[in-house]
Amino acid sequence: MGVLENKARARTFYKYLSKVYDRVNPFVWNAEMRDEALEMLDVGRDDRVLDVGCGTGFGTEGLLEHTDDVYALDQSTHQLEQAWAKLGKHDPVAFHLGDAERLPFRDGSFDAVWSSGSIEYWPNPVVGLREIRRVLEPGATALVVGPDYPNSTLLQKLADAIMLFYDEEEADRMFEEAGFVDVEHRVMQAKPGSPKAIVTVARAPERSEGAD
Repeated sequence: MGVLENKARARTFYKYLSKVYDRVNPFVWNAEMRDEALEMLDVGRDDRVLDVGCGTGFGTEGLLEHTDDVYALDQSTHQLEQAWAKLGKHDPVAFHLGDAERLPFRDGSFDAVWSSGSIEYWPNPVVGLREIRRVLEPGATALVVGPDYPNSTLLQKLADAIMLFYDEEEADRMFEEAGFVDVEHRVMQAKPGSPKAIVTVARAPERSEGAD
């Protein structure tokens, strides 16, 4: 487990990163990549959507271009303060301070769930993915963006020491263990040489499909 897959350390890390996050983030995850991923999620105007690990609201802003019914959650008050400064504390987004592994919402509350740049900090990613599946309507779709596993052995060791990096095979394992079906992936990159992001889209099974 990487050093930042610890909730307290991650909160401390984002206390400082939140001040420059919006300037740093585009080198890894930019608006073009976000918009391409949103097309994969295919949010409808009447959909209620949850942004898990919303950070400073970069993904949330994109979601608001597709629906007016957006909820957003993050464990970092410092990140949320940046999102509030851009979008308001209560409107148009319903913001929540909370834990991705213990989502404070009822079963089947959302028509879609988005999470970008968050799973890599979860100590138990399968638990977080199960929570996402729980709050989704049966048959609804989740999209999760995380850091793609490097090819270099040296970079792999460095990545593993910091936080969760994973490839398509590991993503398949995590999402299937969490009870998702129809799991698909797309690897994106801001520009040659920059870190790659892995975008996974998966569906919560219908009740007739027999997920636990």
